[in-house]
Amino acid sequence: MPAKKTSRRARLIVIAVVLLLVGGLGFGAYWSIGTVRDSFPQTTGSLKIKALKDPVTVKRDGKGVPQLYADNPHDLFLAQGFVQAQDRFWEMDVRRHTTSGRLSEMFGDGQVKTDAFLRTMGWRKVAEQEYARLPATTKEYLQAYADGVNAYLADHEGSAASVEYAALELKHGYAPERWDPVDSVAWLKAMAWDLRGNMQDEIDRALMTSRLKPEQIEDLYPEYPTSRNKPIVEGGSVNDATDEYEPGSDSAGTTPDGGTESGAGTESGAGTESGTGADPAADPAAADAVEGAGTQLGAAADALDKVPGMLGPNGSGIGSNSWVVSGKYTVTGKPLLANDPHLAPQLPSVWYQMGLHCNSVDASCPFDVSGFTFSGMPGVVIGHNQNISWGMTNLGADVSDLYLQKIEDGEYLYDGKQVPFKTRKEVIKVAGGKSREITVRETNNGPIISDRDDELAQVGEEAPVGLSAPDRGDGYAVSLRWTALTASKTMNAVFKLNAASDFKQFRAAARDFAVPSQNLIYADTEGNIGYQAPGAIPVRGKGDGRYPAPGWDPDYRWTGYVPQSALPWEYNPSRGYIVTANQAVTDPDKYPYLLTDDWGYGARSQRINDLIQKKTEDGGKISTQDMQDMQLDDSSEIARLLVPYLLEIDVKDGYVREAQELLRGWDFTQDADSAAAAYFNAVWRNTLKLAFGNKLPKELRVEGECLRVPPADESGPLEDLDGDSELVEECGKRDADAAQPDGGDRWFEVVRKLVQKPDSHWWKTTGNRIEPGDKNRDELLGHAMKDARWELTSKLGKDIDTWSWGRLHRLMLKNQTLGTEGPGFVQWLLNRGPWDLGGGEATVNATGWNAAGGYDVTWVPSMRMVVNLADFDESSWINLTGASGHAYHPNYVDQTDAWANGEQLPWAFTEGAVEKGTDDKMALTP
Repeated sequence: MPAKKTSRRARLIVIAVVLLLVGGLGFGAYWSIGTVRDSFPQTTGSLKIKALKDPVTVKRDGKGVPQLYADNPHDLFLAQGFVQAQDRFWEMDVRRHTTSGRLSEMFGDGQVKTDAFLRTMGWRKVAEQEYARLPATTKEYLQAYADGVNAYLADHEGSAASVEYAALELKHGYAPERWDPVDSVAWLKAMAWDLRGNMQDEIDRALMTSRLKPEQIEDLYPEYPTSRNKPIVEGGSVNDATDEYEPGSDSAGTTPDGGTESGAGTESGAGTESGTGADPAADPAAADAVEGAGTQLGAAADALDKVPGMLGPNGSGIGSNSWVVSGKYTVTGKPLLANDPHLAPQLPSVWYQMGLHCNSVDASCPFDVSGFTFSGMPGVVIGHNQNISWGMTNLGADVSDLYLQKIEDGEYLYDGKQVPFKTRKEVIKVAGGKSREITVRETNNGPIISDRDDELAQVGEEAPVGLSAPDRGDGYAVSLRWTALTASKTMNAVFKLNAASDFKQFRAAARDFAVPSQNLIYADTEGNIGYQAPGAIPVRGKGDGRYPAPGWDPDYRWTGYVPQSALPWEYNPSRGYIVTANQAVTDPDKYPYLLTDDWGYGARSQRINDLIQKKTEDGGKISTQDMQDMQLDDSSEIARLLVPYLLEIDVKDGYVREAQELLRGWDFTQDADSAAAAYFNAVWRNTLKLAFGNKLPKELRVEGECLRVPPADESGPLEDLDGDSELVEECGKRDADAAQPDGGDRWFEVVRKLVQKPDSHWWKTTGNRIEPGDKNRDELLGHAMKDARWELTSKLGKDIDTWSWGRLHRLMLKNQTLGTEGPGFVQWLLNRGPWDLGGGEATVNATGWNAAGGYDVTWVPSMRMVVNLADFDESSWINLTGASGHAYHPNYVDQTDAWANGEQLPWAFTEGAVEKGTDDKMALTP
């Protein structure tokens, strides 16, 4: 049977591209039509794979989304590995080299520092330990998946595997090696790294101590507004006698069989309640240690920035929306479940849509599941099977701590004694260069990450330390303790979720989901809805994890983990819906364990709550389309707060007043064509810069942006001989997408409090001989409106009638390797865009942007789905890009236009619906 590889239209596109390339663009002479087309997958006909036991059918729809049908799990996961490799092997290969700290083998010496940092953390080493602990069945699934990938590699090399390899061959002669089951397990480390919680906040607060007083830092980290933004679960508590979480009266409070079995996590240790003494204002030893480590922490932040973000920049943008509505409030009479994880825009998308179906579902082959997968890892991560559906958002638990370490004579201080490091050697192979050897040093609180940066190795700024801390000497080193560096069974949770048939089995699966901690929501075809908070979450003996801790003090060690029985859950709450969008899980005043002090602040979650309540008042019912519409809500909460103040300001300059008038009558929605949204967001950006950004230390500000500021310490003269203040130039050091203030909903809460204090010092700015400084809130807001008017004039033109938010707020999709740092013509070949988008930061339609860095889109709803539990074939889904990772394949970005327009595609699940939507069919045979 002949194999169909691509359409005539796609062939014409490829021919056109190659003609351009061979016309003189850089390396173009080395490329041919075959180079670009070689890797396009075979999608029809038949292919022999010796490792198969029985035939497997692969059905693809018009978007190239595959549905796999097999007689046994071995063949099902083998076929998954083969098909994912067909579409995404380059992505898979880069991921495994990232997680193992081997990027230098592909890309040369420019990646040595990144590899050294990753080797220091030892992701691959931990993944090997995890694989050894997995049950035999899970290992069999992983091995079958690896066999499928290797079956693909046996017949594909160089450009036949992916066009990017053609570029690498020109430079380094690289060839991929066989896939190993641990390669799949290690991907969980990258996922956990990007969703690691408050590490960046911990560093930022410590760095702020060089410029701000403790009370000023606390101004910038307000308490979670529990009374206004509801937590996920309401009214529950932990039983003091049993240490079990008991849902509140709003929840049915029992599993389907009447039990109260706990879910989540793998680490059981009996924890004790966390202390609260790490605030530098309350703990002189911690304060002195933090003050004496500013340089090290600044360099640590720089090193962390350089670690590839597989899911996106770690910060306020990393999040997601998910909610589930009971059939009591839906038009179908059964639950509806929505999910859209917010991650960095990548090309190809981090997600890969797929269906995995046993031809006969029984105990020997229990899988009939469809949803979103990660290339390189078997199973479905988010989606539904024939009985249940589930979604995920980042819980944001504080699962990592930085420890300051006093080092003398090659040992570190702990409990008054010098302790030898555990050490290991790592050899980093470098394409086109000499191998490098590093020594990794580990303490009882994790590896020394400060060894991986030249500035960190010098450990030091000249800052005094108190009598309660050891002499700083040449400075403190920095170590990292993180739950993901302890082996767990998270991989096992994926297969358990895929086969679960009820809430009890769902919670049993969640129990293995140790890292990263995720909010898991649930719905089933019987009409039940639920929630479980899983994860290995540490309990601290002393300290609250908000600042780096003194590693020499044993009181700051972790004492165990939050008992799994005590983690919050809900089942069929009487309110009829559950919303998770990175807000607080529970009221911290009513829950005995510290999960984190750095929640998202609930702007998105409360908006979703409000939308559901509004839709269901007076007997209203919610449809699948309503769920999709809610996902696209782009109302700005900060605009709702600030615009009344902005309109009250008497603007004298008619040019600025013209822009101010855009805000009058605006409904606070951020559509792509909105001039008012463009102007307001510019005002918001400039307000943050004037009130906060210019007052933060250089380590938090955008790289290359320089200010004249007073010295951070008093080691030099405070004024010159004329009596003027002595100023120094300081330039920002942080990547634009990670700088502060980022404008997320934490800053909403900061400003919400300060607008009530018009004379607060935060509203005051330093002037100069030409322009006086601002003395109060209204002067600063007027200043921001003026600066915004001129900024948009330069970016969008003088005529405000031509302004639009989408022209500022653009999405570029970049190949995450050669598309960002490769030769210019290769970037042109691989990248796509721009798209003008609506939505914004901390809105439900979370097309995020960093206010310190600019308006470009830095994170997005990486996929959207709405699952209809009454009829799975009436569900919908959309991916950010397409199924294919091959440039110029018709499925490379064929979903992006629909995604940008807020559309979703039909999601066929039953065999009849899948068959009806099948464009290509292929048989894999033994």
